[in-house]
Amino acid sequence: MKRKRQAEILAIISEYEIENQEILREKLLERGYSVTQATVSRDINELALEKALSDTGVSCYMRARKANKRHFENFFSQSVTRIDCAGNIVCVKCHSGLASAACATFDTMNMENVVGTISGDDTIFILVRTENDARRLAAQLKGMI
Repeated sequence: MKRKRQAEILAIISEYEIENQEILREKLLERGYSVTQATVSRDINELALEKALSDTGVSCYMRARKANKRHFENFFSQSVTRIDCAGNIVCVKCHSGLASAACATFDTMNMENVVGTISGDDTIFILVRTENDARRLAAQLKGMI
């Protein structure tokens, strides 16, 4: 029962912008799951759901990885001023003082083909495996700003 309910919670949060536990509890009730707020709270913790801004700007529950991605995209778009690449290195220029935080946030994303990162005050270097990887990553990151 618990696994089915938690699977239903994941389906609900992928379908709706669930802003709080009470709304989630009501959606579960609509789908035949009579649960208490405490049960919903435990399920949220066990599923490692996090609150993050949706595409429409609503703070709602999301799976941790998706929430991290949203957080990264929001923070990244506000921190970065320019992106370029040379060889297999992507250079990200940031507002002064924000590179370290933007880099730490980027590192949590575990992007494919990234070998490592290093940041200073206003610059991040991202080492990737190939020149094509650098061009793809730079284009992907440019799409976020």
